[in-house]
Amino acid sequence: MDHLMRYDPWNALRQLQTDLDRFFAPGTSRPSGALGRSAEEEGETASNWLPAVDISEDERAYNVHVDLPGVAPEQIDVAMDNGMLTIKGQRESDESESGPDWKRVERVRGTFFRRFTLPENVDPEGIQARSRNGVLEVRVPKRQEEPAKRIKVEAAEE
Repeated sequence: MDHLMRYDPWNALRQLQTDLDRFFAPGTSRPSGALGRSAEEEGETASNWLPAVDISEDERAYNVHVDLPGVAPEQIDVAMDNGMLTIKGQRESDESESGPDWKRVERVRGTFFRRFTLPENVDPEGIQARSRNGVLEVRVPKRQEEPAKRIKVEAAEE
């Protein structure tokens, strides 16, 4: 085998999406009701790969788990701005993964980008992120809401 073949099972789907994006590019006519791509989708399209993400919710927080095997914590950027949680970074190529001995490489290298809109009840000051065993764990706490204040309704004097 003279060259290394990278196997990417999602390549055909990404190519179809790119072709459709070009077809519906800004400035061209769109079918009635068609929407343009959001900044979130544009960023995800520009990335080399999309890590798998699980999001759960409990009474205190939203918990985001992102599969990032082989990504060093210093290569990960987590930000919260205007209700958007952004996770981006890069998985570096390993020089040992090239050459005539390699027959198949499926793990994608390069940049990744994911963005999520979170509800208004989050506390951006309390966000915590840590990387453990190749999984990024982001905890986005909810703001503690004050209970509704009861207002006594008095009878009007006539």
